Amino acid sequence: MNKKYLIGIDVGTGSVRAGIFDEHGTMMASATNPIKIWHPKPDFAEQSSEDIWQACCKCVKEAMNGTDLNPEDIHGIGFDATCSLVVLGEQDQPLPVTPGGPANQNVIVWMDHRAKQQAEEINQTGHDVLKYVGGVISPEMQTPKLLWLKKQHPDTWKRASAFFDLPDFMVYKATGTAVRSLCTTTCKWTYLGHEESRVEGSIGRWDDSFFKEIGLEDLPGEEYQKISQTIRPIGEAAGNGLTKSSAHELGLQAGTPVGVAIIDAHAGGLGLLGMKTEDDVDESNLEDRIALIGGTSSCHMAASQQPKFIDGVWGPYYSAMIPGLWLNEGGQSATGALVDHIIYSSSQAGDLQKKAEEEGTTVYSLLNERLSRLAEAQKLSDISTLTKNLHVLPYFHGNRSPRANPSLTGSITGLKLSSTQDDLALLYLATIQAIAYGTRHIIETMNERGYKIRQIVATGGGTKNEVFLQQHADICGCEIILPKEQEAVLLGSAVLGAVASEVHPSVEEAMNKMSHAGRVIKPKADKFKRYHNAKYDVFQKMYEDEISYEKMMEGGE
Repeated sequence: MNKKYLIGIDVGTGSVRAGIFDEHGTMMASATNPIKIWHPKPDFAEQSSEDIWQACCKCVKEAMNGTDLNPEDIHGIGFDATCSLVVLGEQDQPLPVTPGGPANQNVIVWMDHRAKQQAEEINQTGHDVLKYVGGVISPEMQTPKLLWLKKQHPDTWKRASAFFDLPDFMVYKATGTAVRSLCTTTCKWTYLGHEESRVEGSIGRWDDSFFKEIGLEDLPGEEYQKISQTIRPIGEAAGNGLTKSSAHELGLQAGTPVGVAIIDAHAGGLGLLGMKTEDDVDESNLEDRIALIGGTSSCHMAASQQPKFIDGVWGPYYSAMIPGLWLNEGGQSATGALVDHIIYSSSQAGDLQKKAEEEGTTVYSLLNERLSRLAEAQKLSDISTLTKNLHVLPYFHGNRSPRANPSLTGSITGLKLSSTQDDLALLYLATIQAIAYGTRHIIETMNERGYKIRQIVATGGGTKNEVFLQQHADICGCEIILPKEQEAVLLGSAVLGAVASEVHPSVEEAMNKMSHAGRVIKPKADKFKRYHNAKYDVFQKMYEDEISYEKMMEGGE
């Protein structure tokens, strides 16, 4: 065959996916397999690195079986994954991350908030590295989790021989090379990727003083052996490619190049930000668009030529997504998870699910249809105004950006005693709108600090929902561009395989050659601007009210 094929592997929160692409970004086949997740305590979320790897192997084999390709036709492989913490002991044996827990549950999932107190302690230091995480470190990042392990689970802390970000673990498992990614370490470990390296063969540097000040003074010991000083750019070839054992498990050829990994949302950024539209995108106008990668949570990725320090927005991170450019990352801790929580907490969920299965559709489509019927019955021109007296504050799992407060909680105002499917449809719509107001809040905050965002390039579960898309376009006042290849995250990880195998010479070249624009959703002019402005004001006021309630109750203790 003359064509060159690449595999992108995406490890999400609930599943692993593998996609096979040609060098132009066309997906030939894909496969998905679920992965286990445990919640041993409130705010705890754990997974198994071995379960994840086995799901990965199964996905790759199933995807390959969907084509007539042979292992030697695969030129490169790229991995992306959630920014979860993997803990290994001697001889790479998994170690438990909860006292008394099983050893196979050795992954603290990104969404785990057990380390809120440790995050607060770190933030109180005011250390200089914090200005590169928006001024406030999150319990979703790795240093608070490491500090929690040291304090709350000293046995595992002492026995641990390696701590990996999950994307880097996948590369280690595949190649036997303990390289860490500039993306993962800069975004989640406080690595200073923009500073001069003090170690040959690496870029950037760790800050010893930070670890010492927060109580992790043993991490720099033995030259950072447990977290590595070999930090390399995304897409660079890791080691000598697939080992014989991993190639056998994956059903591929030993030596197949594997790219240094990337976080899942950042892979989405690679799959989206290079798309060409009528207004050609290059580094000069890249600051006009933001990548929205939706799923259980959502991330909002924007790139710039110069660093932008924005309180409550992660970054600026140098070369963490697009080499040579700075990255700012906003996000919401619960989006898809929040919509599902609202739906499946309702007494109507069972009947809706049954109907969806009978009709071969989704619960979301049924709710969207019900909203259309409600608007028609009330002679409204659009569903947006159905929620005039129903409002949601979406901080059910805290706020990632720009308030950067993981302890915030959500609220709903406008509830009635009834609980019909119509009531659920309205609450579902109000929740989607609340998520869109959160996106607007992030965009406005970033624009105040120098961005000029007017386009949203989007991928993920929510982008398959027309109501989600149109509400975001109307509320944010931005046109939304969808990729021609819907699986933009998988495509982004395939970009890494293309670079590692030299199918394309650079990340930027691979982005431009492999990602292509598809459908565009435009805001409905200014028709609902006043309405959404009013609801946005309510959104902001609800937050202020929640804070005032907390202060009032402090006086009651």
